[in-house]
Amino acid sequence: MGEFVRDPNDWLRRLSPAEWIRAALGELRRAAASYERGDARGGAVGVKRAAGMALNAALLVEPNEAWGRSYVEHVEALADDPGVPEAVRAASRSVLDAKPPSSGVVSLRTPRTQERTLDAARDVIAHAWAVVKRHE
Repeated sequence: MGEFVRDPNDWLRRLSPAEWIRAALGELRRAAASYERGDARGGAVGVKRAAGMALNAALLVEPNEAWGRSYVEHVEALADDPGVPEAVRAASRSVLDAKPPSSGVVSLRTPRTQERTLDAARDVIAHAWAVVKRHE
């Protein structure tokens, strides 16, 4: 990987790859805490943010305009990327399937379902970390 050059005015280069991974792990901890306190909306948003933040790290070392700019766009692109293992695509789809509660609809959420969603986000983060490490 070439030397990272920080640019506080650039949405992607404001953090280094390692900082994006750390930010993703922090967001994942907040998502888990949200789920633990019964905040399904916060948990669902948090897992998507966590996965997307980690993918920012991957974008720094392997730029790909098809991934878009938003965290969700990154995860959507990874879910359909034939160049990554099926397990990573499946984890991305699981992250995208995390839905906040909607009014008028009762959905059953269990700790097991939420843990699977958190695990899926961990898998996406691990994939992003592996991409970064491949370029060191």
